[in-house]
Amino acid sequence: MSSLQDKVIVVTGGSGLIGSSIINRLCKDGAICINADLNGVASGSEIVKKCNVTDSQSVDYLIENLMTEYGRIDGWVNNAYPRTADWGAKFEDVTLDSWRNNLDMQLSSIFYISQKVLAIMQQQKYGSMVNIASIYGIVGNDFTIYENTGGLTSPAAYSAIKGGLINFTRYLASYYGKYGVRINCVSPGGIIDKQHPNFIEQYSAKVPLRRLGKPAEISPGVSFLLSEDASYITGNNLVIDGGWTSI
Repeated sequence: MSSLQDKVIVVTGGSGLIGSSIINRLCKDGAICINADLNGVASGSEIVKKCNVTDSQSVDYLIENLMTEYGRIDGWVNNAYPRTADWGAKFEDVTLDSWRNNLDMQLSSIFYISQKVLAIMQQQKYGSMVNIASIYGIVGNDFTIYENTGGLTSPAAYSAIKGGLINFTRYLASYYGKYGVRINCVSPGGIIDKQHPNFIEQYSAKVPLRRLGKPAEISPGVSFLLSEDASYITGNNLVIDGGWTSI
């Protein structure tokens, strides 16, 4: 029997590319999986709960509903990826308001969720949280992979958000460790998603495994960190990137 059997686990943004793969893996591993998504669209056999992670009242309602229904939260994955309409603009074109809004939407929402969920796990004396970060929270960008890709780039706020999230995870792990609560990160590398052919070729030429990753190659790491198999792992950043950050 899986160590996630009948565990109540929430995945924010569970209808997206990586989120849906995480959901499918957790359901396969026997978890009672909650997809907390703004669009409320099921990606598999999970239970869907509509939630806007940038709205504190929506988050409060979700958590209260879960505690009423299940009486516990065993695991939580901060995967949602809220962003402004101008996300992806070149650095020189990003307005200060856009920069502030994106940092607030992503980092502040995770702060608020963490505060509420980890308080419950503290009382339980157990629980596991996984934050989805990125290789661009670890290393700088190689902008040559974006050349001749029709304007594709990596947003400036992305590196600040993901880098901040990795160290915030370490902070939380240090703070809540004495309660038996574990907090870790997973940092994916580039994931295949119908990108411009030149981007795919240029990215693949740089990464040691010579290809982009697949969503299904990220989700097992998330499942592992949520499970009792990782019972002595906290404050860790599991990098799943085909070797990108090793060179």
